[in-house]
Amino acid sequence: MNSRFVLALAISAGMALLVTGIFYQIAMRGPSTPVEEVGMTEIVVAVKDLEIGSSIAATQLRMEKWPTSRLPVGSFTEIEQVIERAPLSRILSAEPILDRRLAPPGSGVGLSPKVPEGMRAMSVRVDDVNGVAGFVLPESKVDLLITGVPHGQLDGGHRTRTILGNVRVISAGEQLESDGTGRPQRVPVVTLLLEPAQAELVTLAQSQGRIQLLLRNTNDEAVPKTEGVDEGELFGAPKKPQPRSGPRIPQTMARFEPLPPPSIEVEMIHGTERSVASFVGEER
Repeated sequence: MNSRFVLALAISAGMALLVTGIFYQIAMRGPSTPVEEVGMTEIVVAVKDLEIGSSIAATQLRMEKWPTSRLPVGSFTEIEQVIERAPLSRILSAEPILDRRLAPPGSGVGLSPKVPEGMRAMSVRVDDVNGVAGFVLPESKVDLLITGVPHGQLDGGHRTRTILGNVRVISAGEQLESDGTGRPQRVPVVTLLLEPAQAELVTLAQSQGRIQLLLRNTNDEAVPKTEGVDEGELFGAPKKPQPRSGPRIPQTMARFEPLPPPSIEVEMIHGTERSVASFVGEER
């Protein structure tokens, strides 16, 4: 191969690499753009984990800068706005304090902040059986069944029926929140969230028979209508007819008035005059 040709080829390749490098450097530099400053705002965050129902102190809070365009909805800009309020759910360390996670001011501490207006918290005694072996945890949903002898039932047999459905559990023993592992918690009582009329029903049910809790899926809102089951049905006895609903119509009996006693007529003649007198006879 001609040495001149090789030299020319090498020079051409070197020039190509040089031009390519120059254009690459120009492209990488590009036009200089000023760096936009991001606005920051200080918001209140937790210094350590805050438990449900506890009164928040100033020492548990600190201020932290967050991008103004990305502030969480309901965040606070002053520590004084959060002091003495109670969390409705656990707030983790370094987590922003949000208004929707706190009970209204003046709601108190402990369990009461978790009870919405118009509702009541009621505790029922449970064991490993009617507590579904300890799996009735805070924020579970349950149905309530009662087993007892209905008032006025002649044969004295027991009856079981569902009295309430889709009831929310707000605490298990002293635990206001599940530990997140789903492990059973054997506790003597669970606290239910009820309407006032439901609380009256459960109170009466506890005095009349034995209450059983049925665990249900928290996403299942349907409450099926059941008629209950009698003790005899377990052994093949036919189901007793249910009394008809609606107002009772009193049955009236016809009243018969006795017939009046027959009258007696007497004809009397005085000379040429004739008259008739009527007398009522005596009833026999």
